[in-house]
Amino acid sequence: MRDDELKALIFAELKKVAPECDPAEVDPGENIREALDIDSYSFLKLLVGLCESTNIDIPEEDYEQVFTLGGMLRYLASHGA
Repeated sequence: MRDDELKALIFAELKKVAPECDPAEVDPGENIREALDIDSYSFLKLLVGLCESTNIDIPEEDYEQVFTLGGMLRYLASHGA
């Protein structure tokens, strides 16, 4: 999957947990939870949605790698998305 496709996928999942947000305004290095004011449950729902749409499991010990948009893109790309 190309970076722009991954980014669109991540944005679609973000809109499901925070419909009022504009993910395009989030800096790639900024903590997504803080930037979009989403709680830990919504963040978990985001990760589950990404797992379901990419078939890539993100184990709890890897969560710190996906706290940012850039981190999510890198993680998913490096794990086969």
